[in-house]
Amino acid sequence: MTNLRSFLCLFLSVVFLLDGSKAFQQTASRWSNIGRGILGSPSISKSSATSPDLSVSSFLDVYPGTNPIPDKEQNGSRFSVKDSLGKIVRRSAVALVTLALFSNPAFAAKKVAKETVEHLHTGQKIANFFMQFGLPKWAVLSAISAMPVVELRGAIPVGIWMGMPLYQVFLICVLGNMAPIIPILFILKNEYLKKLMSPILKRAEKKASGLGVGSLEKQWVSLAAFVGIPLPGTGAWTGAMGAFLLGMPTALAISSIFAGVLAAGTIMSAITLAGRTGGLIAISVLLAFAAKELMFKDSDIAKQSFLEANPYWDQSTVPVNTYKNKAPFNGKVVSTKRIVGPKATGETCHIIIDHKGDFPFWEGQSWGVIPPGVREKDGKPHSVRLYSIASSRYGDDMSGRTGSLCVRRATYWDPVLKADDPAKKGICSNFLCDTRTGDDVQMTGPAGKVMLLPEEDPKTDYIMVATGTGIAPYRGFIRRLFVEDTPAAQAYKGQAWLFLGVANSDALLYDDEWQEIKKEYPDQFRLDYALSREQTNKAGGKMYIQDKVEEYADEIFDKLENGAHIYFCGLKGMMPGIQDMLKKVAESKGLDYDDWLKGLKAKKQWHVEVY
Repeated sequence: MTNLRSFLCLFLSVVFLLDGSKAFQQTASRWSNIGRGILGSPSISKSSATSPDLSVSSFLDVYPGTNPIPDKEQNGSRFSVKDSLGKIVRRSAVALVTLALFSNPAFAAKKVAKETVEHLHTGQKIANFFMQFGLPKWAVLSAISAMPVVELRGAIPVGIWMGMPLYQVFLICVLGNMAPIIPILFILKNEYLKKLMSPILKRAEKKASGLGVGSLEKQWVSLAAFVGIPLPGTGAWTGAMGAFLLGMPTALAISSIFAGVLAAGTIMSAITLAGRTGGLIAISVLLAFAAKELMFKDSDIAKQSFLEANPYWDQSTVPVNTYKNKAPFNGKVVSTKRIVGPKATGETCHIIIDHKGDFPFWEGQSWGVIPPGVREKDGKPHSVRLYSIASSRYGDDMSGRTGSLCVRRATYWDPVLKADDPAKKGICSNFLCDTRTGDDVQMTGPAGKVMLLPEEDPKTDYIMVATGTGIAPYRGFIRRLFVEDTPAAQAYKGQAWLFLGVANSDALLYDDEWQEIKKEYPDQFRLDYALSREQTNKAGGKMYIQDKVEEYADEIFDKLENGAHIYFCGLKGMMPGIQDMLKKVAESKGLDYDDWLKGLKAKKQWHVEVY
């Protein structure tokens, strides 16, 4: 009976911890009273069964200026870090009180001790080692819960095994697990230590790669679930390193990890006291909560159709130059993330900017960025730099409130000094790559119509040729056609063919996204890379973008004859090689290259944006 009572109370505690609905809490309270009646336990007053309302959306405001959802859509509510963490603590207190009142630590300790007579797990062995030195139990438990890999999930069973009251075990393990997390998030800002820990960080980034996707709200829920569900490779340590690498705001990461640690503590308590079934119930509740927040919170924007023209392919309403130099738009950086490997030739960053839905644009357009400060030569403000937008009009979080840039840090290597010359570095690219969450970005635009997608005929083939960050507009195209639930995606029956030229494999941009799309749409999405330092062309020389395109010259010419559109974006130095190659192929087919090119331009099948 003791086990059954513990199981019911644990289940209710997890519910109180994760759900803020009054109706749900009242239902849970009624079930609790029924359970206590069956078990013969004393009743708890209604007030003790009610916990304060806590919605994950409140964490959108833990870092000022990063909220991608307008205030009016949050019912006018504003929350601070103090308020949000206070609510978590109060809700956790409800769970702890319930567990402490209706569980039997002595019984659980006997059970665990009995089960571990023949085999001690790692945490128990560590505890025995520390206790040899006369350390008090609370100090031993704190040390174990602060250790990587073991963490709270391994420490809670040890505390119960040592015969400590559950509320003490829970509190000590939570504090112990969180103790190293805040220092980790700040220590990693030191470049030397970051480099020293690079092997560990690389594994952490791979484990936590999905945490940086979507709005800040979704990032918060994803991180809390990642930390809270006790599976191999998850936990507060990995979550902290992953959150740092993915550019999550520090305050947001800390609050999310804390919520995850509380959830993990509840789950491990359930497993320890109520067995495997109790743990599965607790995990199921946490997963249901996370799924609700991630999948249904933004049901109104689940389908990407609210930023469409009527009909969707009509380009007469494309926004152009909404914001100008004299009155620029003030965007807020959501995150800045390096997206190339260590052996890449230079640094390229993906920067997500919050525009609150007040800066609409279409795929293929550019944003102007005005870097802060003035020019040294005349004291005038810096001029605008244009960057192709690297997301669809709906943004990476598909809310229509953000947009992304793909920026390569421009540096100048001085052969005499044998070092980068800071006096000749790119002003704007370095500004953008150095931005942090919450930084302001002065923006103009959107600019340009030459790179827009003609969507009236859904059978149109698109051939996209890029070097380096020229990939940006194509990411918007491809997300619109294959990732988002847009009218264009539903109608599209053609083929999108992407060519990307970079120096080596470490310099590839968004390769993980391309591979996923290629796997899901093998007949509609083609992908070819030209890696100049790793591949050779048919003549034995370096493989440049024009060499890769030439390998498919006949097929490309046939597609263009049948109405395909071809796009070129990247460094202007690529165009002479491209045009020389096309001219050679045209002449081999008995075509006059100039007439052939003039025909493509007349039909608006030829799109070029180089810099």
